[in-house]
Amino acid sequence: MYNDITGFILAGGKSTRMGTNKSLLKIGEHKVIELVEKLMKDLFRKVILITNQQEDYSFLNLPIYEDIYKNMGPLAGIHSALMHTTTEKNFIISCDIPLMTAGVIKYIVEYPTEKPIIITKADNFIQQLCGIYSRSLVPVIEKIIIKDNKVTDERNPDQKKRGCRVLHLVKSTDSEIIDIEREYHDYKAGTFYNMNRPEEYNFIKSILLREL
Repeated sequence: MYNDITGFILAGGKSTRMGTNKSLLKIGEHKVIELVEKLMKDLFRKVILITNQQEDYSFLNLPIYEDIYKNMGPLAGIHSALMHTTTEKNFIISCDIPLMTAGVIKYIVEYPTEKPIIITKADNFIQQLCGIYSRSLVPVIEKIIIKDNKVTDERNPDQKKRGCRVLHLVKSTDSEIIDIEREYHDYKAGTFYNMNRPEEYNFIKSILLREL
C-alpha cells in the first residue's frame, strides 16, 4: 500500500450520453464507483472523491470535495484534488474505467521518473485521467483555467463555460507518457475502456460479470 501518495477518484460530468449517472450503475452487486473505490483503497492509504454531487456519494464514506472552478471539466477536478491533497504525488483516476487493474496502477506509480505528470498511452489514446499528478502543478492549471475562462468570455459573454482540456496541461508540461502496451508485458487491451454510453456499460458489465 502506498502511504506517500493520495488516491483521488473523479466523479464529474453529467453523464448525458448515458442518460443516468454512470458511476452509480450496478455491475453485479456493486455500483461502478464502488469497484473503482475498492481498487483504490487496496492500493492507497488515503482515498478522496472529487465531485459536485456530494449527496449522491455519501454512502461511500469517503472524504469529498467539490471543484473550486465550476463547469470547467475534468481539469477542474484535478485542480481541486491538488488543492486538497497533503502529498506531493497524487494518483488520479476517473470513475468510469472499472476494467482498470492494480497491476497497471502499480506500474504507473513505480515508473522510474520524477516528472510531475505520469500517464500512459494505450489503445491509441493518451490516457490522461489515470495517472500521477504532482501538487506543484496547481499554478500551471490555474493559468490554463483562467485563460480559458477569459477567451470564452471575450468571444461570447453568454456562452456557457467550456471544459478545459487536460491534454492541454499534459502537452504544456514536462510529462512522462508511458507506452504501456509495449513496456508493461501484462497489459491487456481495453484496460482503459471507459463507459459513456449504454452499449459501453453493457460491454463492460459482460466482461466483469464473467470474472465474478
